Amino acid sequence: MTTHDWILVATVIVAIFVATPLLGGYMAKVFEGGKAPGDRFFDPLERVIFRFCGIDPEREQRWTVYALSMLAFSVVSVLFLFVLQRVQGWLPLNPTDMKSVPPALAFNTAVSFVTNTNWQNYSGESTMSHLTQMVGLATQNFVSAAVGLAVAIALIRGLIRRRSATIGNFWVDLTKSVVRILLPIAFVAALVLVSQGVIQNFTGNTAAHTVQGATQMIPGGPVASQEAIKELGTNGGGFYNANSAHPFESSNGFTDVFEIFLLLVIPFSLTYTFGKLVKDKRQGWAVFAAMFVLWIAVAGIAIGFETAGNPKLNDVGVTQQVTSQQPGGNFEGKEVRFGPVASGLFAGSTTGTSTGAVNSMHDSFTPAGGGIVLLNIMFGEVSPGGVGSGLYGILIFALLSVFIAGLMVGRTPEYLGKKIQASEMKLVVLYILAVPVVILGFTAASVLIPTAKASILNPGPHGLTEITYAFTSAANNNGSAFAGLTGNTDWYNVTLGLCMLVGRFLLIVPALAIAGSLARKQPSPPSSGTFPTGTPLVTVLLVGVIVLVVGLTFFPVLALGPIAEALGL
Repeated sequence: MTTHDWILVATVIVAIFVATPLLGGYMAKVFEGGKAPGDRFFDPLERVIFRFCGIDPEREQRWTVYALSMLAFSVVSVLFLFVLQRVQGWLPLNPTDMKSVPPALAFNTAVSFVTNTNWQNYSGESTMSHLTQMVGLATQNFVSAAVGLAVAIALIRGLIRRRSATIGNFWVDLTKSVVRILLPIAFVAALVLVSQGVIQNFTGNTAAHTVQGATQMIPGGPVASQEAIKELGTNGGGFYNANSAHPFESSNGFTDVFEIFLLLVIPFSLTYTFGKLVKDKRQGWAVFAAMFVLWIAVAGIAIGFETAGNPKLNDVGVTQQVTSQQPGGNFEGKEVRFGPVASGLFAGSTTGTSTGAVNSMHDSFTPAGGGIVLLNIMFGEVSPGGVGSGLYGILIFALLSVFIAGLMVGRTPEYLGKKIQASEMKLVVLYILAVPVVILGFTAASVLIPTAKASILNPGPHGLTEITYAFTSAANNNGSAFAGLTGNTDWYNVTLGLCMLVGRFLLIVPALAIAGSLARKQPSPPSSGTFPTGTPLVTVLLVGVIVLVVGLTFFPVLALGPIAEALGL
């Protein structure tokens, strides 16, 4: 790595450490219920929204009503986005005359964006009209992120409330998340991107003549506005097929670093929000440390493998066996503007969140590099995870960790004074098992069904990795892809859509049920038998439990895929 590369990584780390207490503290004030910065501007706007939607902001909900509200909102969102895609050919703001999206693909896309997955079995510039991009996809980028943020806050309320039957109001949390957090930051971020050359217009295709005399059609559109919330909301759906590797989405090295910062800032900052709301900042920093260790480890390993390159390549070529590494690193599938280091850092960040945006093609990573980013998604998006989903996901692992620790040392399994009992652990187990069941089940079916196998571009272990990556990305609501797999088939559109639904709602509902169960409990005062949870030891335990659970679950398929391919080199 060069000095420039070290500065790049250090810049992202410093920016995260600076922003975490600032943004985290602001979000804590937003959800505490008292005064918050910007009240003079935001309060009237929220009152208009509440009055128009018939929402009583003073009325709280039980966890069951909170969950039903979330599910009802998501069902309506899926139906609206599905219909919008089907009729886009007859609607305005369609300068390139995009036709209706086929039913299976429209279903997959609707589910993908509503679940904050943003998996794309299509090329955005040749499939979606400007209206669909803005009213459909960009809108879901805001509200799907807001749903995750609302659920995380509901779980925190469950941990801090005493004998309470309610955990907040979904509609109020959703509104505050969009109006006070996502919209203002995304607006500023879009202006920054536009200032750097990311396009924002309503034009269709512009004809450009190449030096060879050919004519190339260059598509325009409202890109910067969608790019900002795509990263900030850990969504990932790109306006263009090349995603953040396209110069219209990320125009230079600064925008590349800025986008990495955007996709990490809310998930990391929520740990500080957690610490503020539970009135113990050590708890928040302990969770932050666990997230940070996993993120920097994966990003560092990915950078290491990609800068080392293929051990069989050197300056001469591939005709002879050599022991030296590939000079300059692995540039296949990477933007030369960014190179292996920026690509590895972006890959470790986007797979650690539920973003799915890419500035390089993960299918072209070295086997070990591709394997480590696949493992990162398998962690369950907790390094640092998506907006909201990262926090409530790692808190579920924290409950499991203190329960295991309590069994090992004979101490009472408690977290923030709340006893962790059989009812909570059953929900934790459901949360942890739901995703691996659909990933491994559909992967097994896909290597047996001839039509599914026909979608594989590369045979052997790499082909298995392509399939596993697809279902892992969908079920963990990530959205990035090993682009070698042809996913736009009825089989993959339907099964990946089902994985997205399971990965979103079979995790959110247990999380809300845990919130409701904990909220009803009376906290126990600390005693000599209480296991302390705001310590470095708990951070180590939490990281160890995450790695152990994921390793035991997915090691066989990793061994048959990326590990076998890497050993073959």
